[in-house]
Amino acid sequence: MARIENHRFSIDEAFRECFYIVPDYQREYVWTDKEVYQLLEDINEQIDAGGTREYFIGTILVAPAGQKNHFEVIDGQQRLTTFFLLLCALHHLFKGEPQRATIGGLISTSYTDNAGESRTSLKLEPRYENAGEVMAKLVELDADPQVVRAGIQASGIASFGSLDNLIGAYGTIYRYLKDNYPDLAQLKSYWGYLANNVVFIQISTDVSSALKIFETINERGVGLNPMDLLKNLLFTQVRHAEFTQLKDEWKKITKPLEKNKEKPLRFLRYFLMANYSIKNDRNDAVVREDEIYDWFTNKKNAALCNYAEKPFEFVRKVTRNVEHYLAFSNGLGNDHKPSIAMDSLKRLAGGAFSLHYVMLLAAANLPKPLFDHFVAQLESFLFYYIFTKTPTKDLERNFSLWADELREIAGEKDPLLQKIKLDTFVTERFEKSMAAKSPELADALKRFTMHSMQQYRTRYLLARLSQHVEMAFSGVNTRGSLEPFAKLEIEHILPTTPTAALRANWAQENPSADYDDFKSRLGNLTLLEKPINIVAGNDYYADKLEEYRKSGSYLTRSIAGLTQVGQNTSISRINDKLEAYTAWNAASIEKRHSLLISLVKDVWRTTSISS
Repeated sequence: MARIENHRFSIDEAFRECFYIVPDYQREYVWTDKEVYQLLEDINEQIDAGGTREYFIGTILVAPAGQKNHFEVIDGQQRLTTFFLLLCALHHLFKGEPQRATIGGLISTSYTDNAGESRTSLKLEPRYENAGEVMAKLVELDADPQVVRAGIQASGIASFGSLDNLIGAYGTIYRYLKDNYPDLAQLKSYWGYLANNVVFIQISTDVSSALKIFETINERGVGLNPMDLLKNLLFTQVRHAEFTQLKDEWKKITKPLEKNKEKPLRFLRYFLMANYSIKNDRNDAVVREDEIYDWFTNKKNAALCNYAEKPFEFVRKVTRNVEHYLAFSNGLGNDHKPSIAMDSLKRLAGGAFSLHYVMLLAAANLPKPLFDHFVAQLESFLFYYIFTKTPTKDLERNFSLWADELREIAGEKDPLLQKIKLDTFVTERFEKSMAAKSPELADALKRFTMHSMQQYRTRYLLARLSQHVEMAFSGVNTRGSLEPFAKLEIEHILPTTPTAALRANWAQENPSADYDDFKSRLGNLTLLEKPINIVAGNDYYADKLEEYRKSGSYLTRSIAGLTQVGQNTSISRINDKLEAYTAWNAASIEKRHSLLISLVKDVWRTTSISS
């Protein structure tokens, strides 16, 4: 085997010293919002734990390319690409600041090639499909996600599949930084940590040897599994004759997590906060990932878990929690069967947000009707926090403390008292928090556009509003599945790609209203069946009205005209909150935007069990 070199790099050192090439034979960029968000959260957690500690992100396997300091990436391209996109987002956010020039040098720089020519190249160049073009355009545009997406589309570069993942990841990163580091001082501190404290080991050898190392790593694994230390601790508590039994029981924990690609340490963290009262020197009731093993070995905590006296009972408790955890992540209820409430919550949270599993695990032993009711209240609560883009660290301490209360409620033997306690919990913890957040939510929704959130959350918002209106129109009180609404397409009433004539007509009739601004506003969005959407196309509003009348969603049909049926009927009552529009202009979009915000208050609210 050829010579193997390894270097320890910080993010700053790696992108300063190296040019990375992702060859066309490598896997494309497949990370979704979930993986990108988890990486960002992991870094954020390390910063919160103490600004000087290093965060090790693993190994990167490369092979030297033809030019000096140029490397083909054999393993680690998902992480490297994500960090490159993170640099791009920071570069834009530091506009006008000295950090911008520094980061610019980590994104693109000049070098002298083997022929003595000066060349400028991106520090990470993907060579599969049109990824290189997409990345170059993203760097060139140096803008917010909305402008980047529009610019790439306007350039004619095909950006579907993995290429759309690149654009989506940039959007996720950009929004995360804006939401969690809103002022310049915070952003500088974040950049300082990222540049110097996020580190990895880069292993470099020739391509054939690198591919062999990659194959070996994937066949045999490297290092300890994150849960192995806990497993070893438990093995010290049982007799040698019980080793096989414990190993088999332990596999019931690790195998399902691996199969579902869930991070074991993340699960263990949530398990602890959901099942035990957490005490620490910070008084924040939170266990961080690097504190898990120390938490277990603490004398008081060891007695709390009682794994020394009853190791198998403890392992089975963990196993039950794994089963619940995976059921919840798949939108299933606490009976591990399809659940309308959990499915709706999953559509709101998506794959990125998972902190609420602490609450769900703590409430898992509630009777199913009470659990489903609790999930519905939790969904309303989380809507306020997610749509105001509240950082998760603001929720973490509360969720851990509230989990203690939920466990007590779930263990209540008196059914009537249990209901009273759950109602009280919802009122004290959710309803009061939502009331405090209400002005902030109203402000966020006033500014809401198609690009304010991930598209799946915009679709969720429109689907819940459409479902609410449909229930009111039909006189139905019990929610059904959100799927019939969520599968509809997002329709821009004012077309997203208008004809030149339509754009000119808008400018003439709405001289002070920017077309590209108004086309993305919440008031301009609705849901429409795909066949109808195809026919409606990019027509003028007057031509679209007949198609809207064909929709199965009354929220969309009502735009073209309200159905009048009697007085004080379910239809007349919902009509009081809707409006039909004879013309579609800036005033119409603003009016419908306000109308939808009013409906939000009716949809996402808490209710008592009896109601």
